Amino acid sequence: MIEVEHLTRIFRTYKKQPGFWGGVKGLFRREFVDTAAANDISFTIREGEFVGFLGPNGAGKTTTLKMLSGLIYPTSGSARVAGFDPTRRENTYRRIFALVLGQKNQLWWDLPAIESFQLLRHIYGLSATQYRETLDELVTLLGVSEKLNVMVRELSLGERMKMELIAALLHRPRVLFLDEPTIGLDVISQKAVRSFLRDYNRKHRVTILLTSHYMADIKELCERVVVIHKGRKIYDGALDRLDRSSGSRKKIIRFIPQDATAFPETWQSTFGDTKRDAEDGRFTVRVNGENVVAVSQEILTSGPVADITIEDVPLEDVIAELFATQT
Repeated sequence: MIEVEHLTRIFRTYKKQPGFWGGVKGLFRREFVDTAAANDISFTIREGEFVGFLGPNGAGKTTTLKMLSGLIYPTSGSARVAGFDPTRRENTYRRIFALVLGQKNQLWWDLPAIESFQLLRHIYGLSATQYRETLDELVTLLGVSEKLNVMVRELSLGERMKMELIAALLHRPRVLFLDEPTIGLDVISQKAVRSFLRDYNRKHRVTILLTSHYMADIKELCERVVVIHKGRKIYDGALDRLDRSSGSRKKIIRFIPQDATAFPETWQSTFGDTKRDAEDGRFTVRVNGENVVAVSQEILTSGPVADITIEDVPLEDVIAELFATQT
């Protein structure tokens, strides 16, 4: 459904010299800096896949989505979405995809959402029957029937995002680009949006490319992730194998000693990195997966323990380590 080959976008910006005379010199001789927002990115996405698109701020995620949407042109490389070239901006292509930007609004601020939906119906040339069937389905799934006639500016942030999703899906697109759809939402609204996207993807087999800084979004919705850093792709594969891309699966062992004398502040595990919380005396040991049993035995034989837990390293930490290896 989506084919990206060596996609690159270079932005050229003017570098102003400091001070008044620096500005004057800039009138006659300017210096420019080239920044690669996307640098030789390649990947493919099958129809119906729900793929996470990860990277720190400024990595080039939004730029890539805009190139796939035809909003900006690539400097080099190519992309095909459902067989279409986004740079040609054909009307036929515009009818099969939707782009939702979490920090941008497409609904009229001073009108009820239902009026924006009616306008979109005419823009996309939807029949009355198709429009009503799709609208009823989306409104029911998102539970916003009582908010359709409320001014958009008077809706909560979570309600506005739900309306944005309805607007994006009214014409039943085959491809959906989502850029931070849950940004700024409370926990309940995030959960509602995630549940809707999961169910909608399964029911309609829509191909979705999602960017998000909330790892809960990625873990609950995506089995595969593409990670970029400084414009370059650094990982493309299954989410559950992400933490193995640079070695063995990491684990965290946390324990609270029952007898402080058995575990002095200087206590260190033989197999992993150890830290101690000065407030509650809890120890945290990061180890490779194959050493979990050995470290657990080491802890239990060193002295009495009041509590011990073993957990996976948070996905946020795994990705942060991945970024760190690329600097």
